[in-house]
Amino acid sequence: MELHLKIIGMLLIGLGMVHIGFAKYFKWKLELSNLSLINRQMMQTHTFFIALTVFLMGILCLFWGDDLIQTPFGKKITSGLAVFWTCRLFFQFFVYSPKLWRGKRLETMIHILFSVFWIYFSVIFWKIAIS
Repeated sequence: MELHLKIIGMLLIGLGMVHIGFAKYFKWKLELSNLSLINRQMMQTHTFFIALTVFLMGILCLFWGDDLIQTPFGKKITSGLAVFWTCRLFFQFFVYSPKLWRGKRLETMIHILFSVFWIYFSVIFWKIAIS
């Protein structure tokens, strides 16, 4: 199980770092220009804190996986992570519109890849939490 946490840790650190390029990739300067200042800054701030949270989850999994697996407090943390990633999985299928990816090769591949990530994260965290 510790190997799975190390893999998840590396994936989460990478995912956190990928957020750095979101503004440019999604053309937020143009896309967010019509928003009020507060909404634009909330979008940017929330993206930063999501990236930071995901990055720190990765650090936790990569360096303290044994504690997550072996300690009662670790089980509580993994329970929270299991709920978090299961909710993210739910959003992947029931909140994001299929119009965003259906019929688009790259977007479909990304949708499938991240669906696999969210399933993998959810299953591993639930297994640790209930073991």
